[in-house]
Amino acid sequence: MRILVVEDDSDLRRQLADVLGQSGYAVDLAADGEDGHFLGDTEPYDAVILDLGLPKMDGVSVLKKWRADGKSFPVLILTARDSWSEKVAGFDAGADDYLTKPFITEELLARLRALLRRAAGHSAATLEAGKLMVDTRAARAMVNGEPVKLTAHEYRVLSYLMHHQGRVVPRTELVEHIYDQDFDRDSNTIEVFIGRLRRKIGQERIQTERGLGYRLVVPENEARMAG
Repeated sequence: MRILVVEDDSDLRRQLADVLGQSGYAVDLAADGEDGHFLGDTEPYDAVILDLGLPKMDGVSVLKKWRADGKSFPVLILTARDSWSEKVAGFDAGADDYLTKPFITEELLARLRALLRRAAGHSAATLEAGKLMVDTRAARAMVNGEPVKLTAHEYRVLSYLMHHQGRVVPRTELVEHIYDQDFDRDSNTIEVFIGRLRRKIGQERIQTERGLGYRLVVPENEARMAG
């Protein structure tokens, strides 16, 4: 899942990038409202963490522009001012949740996970497809109760497919959502990650729809057992 962080405090921006990266997310950064607005307007993010007190363009204005342009990704706003009026302005502009600085990073991660789950139509922190389970809190996967060792990019691919299970996900969409902006994106590597995942979680769990993309499904034998 790909996250945009718009924060003018360089130390906090760096800290969020580290924490989010360690949690399995691809992260892009912006230090002011203008750059943040441009990235959100041109890149397909799964969620945005947006500070309200930004230079060049304040966070509420950025958010209003995104929503006016039809951008529907979930937005978590950050504010250093414990002001109810600012929170109300943020929600009225289209924010989905908020945190007041200073905050505990574990709470930010929990709120972010909840936003991503709701956006994909899930309610639980653990995503399941038959005997395959992905724990979004711990960024880990299990099959038949046994842990599966994944690289960071393999986990990102699996997590994205699990959030959108049953739907055909085009290769280009996967590329856009598992790599950050500065990464040298090569769509051919997606086939490599899919091949590795099939060997680790089971060939039949990820279907290839020729010319369309990939679909994560519950194997027939597991679906029959569940039924």
